[in-house]
Amino acid sequence: MVQFALPRNSRVKPGKTHKAPAGAKNVKEFHIYRYDPDKKSNPTLDIFEVDLDGIGPMVLDALIKIKDEMDPTLTFRRSCREGICGSCAMCIDGLNTLSCLKPIADIKGPVKIYPLPHLEVVKDLVPDLTHLYAQYRAIEPWMKTSSAMPKRERLQSPEDRDKLDGLWECILCFCCATSCPSYWWNSHRYLGPAILLQAARWVHDSRDEALGERLDDLEDPFKLYRCHTILNCTKACPKGLNPAKAIADLKILVMERAY
Repeated sequence: MVQFALPRNSRVKPGKTHKAPAGAKNVKEFHIYRYDPDKKSNPTLDIFEVDLDGIGPMVLDALIKIKDEMDPTLTFRRSCREGICGSCAMCIDGLNTLSCLKPIADIKGPVKIYPLPHLEVVKDLVPDLTHLYAQYRAIEPWMKTSSAMPKRERLQSPEDRDKLDGLWECILCFCCATSCPSYWWNSHRYLGPAILLQAARWVHDSRDEALGERLDDLEDPFKLYRCHTILNCTKACPKGLNPAKAIADLKILVMERAY
């Protein structure tokens, strides 16, 4: 019989409990994944009893309060607090999302927070995005042209501009990629929904003059075709985008060239 075991030091153990101040009335528990590679010990799940009075309504507001007032060693990424930068992506209550857009009130019971799944963890809630950004670089996400440079900008009709809606809004938070089982299994070769959505953004841009080159690069059994339309990516996207449709459209474009 095949037996599967987690790698050494990967099992999550109970951690510390941080009590709310005496007299706090609006208290909610936050169970937060903690991991420090310098300690060479198992990750833990720390419990923070947070007084919600006087803070904002989002999970990120609670994380900032925890770091400022309860445990300054808690590590997480954040920047804009507007759902624009994608920095604060993490797994909250079992779903990948942005902590700045996730209302605390939507979560019944303790708020359970983990880093984005199936990535190496740098520390606590900070995943290592090196491989994902290397894949992003590989699709050459910039306009490629061979015609003479115009005197002003390269023009685009309103109809062609409309084709980019649902693509350009991607903020590279990678909630979709890290929710995709196909990416978990084949991340070394499959580009995943986030990167393929970005690839579609340039494929559909009428100003770009490298359509054939881009489709040639995507026509690969793993880069594009490991998508099995599971649709976790579309469900996870905090911006309401549809990476699964973008991938399906890329497949259609690749196939149309053959006939």
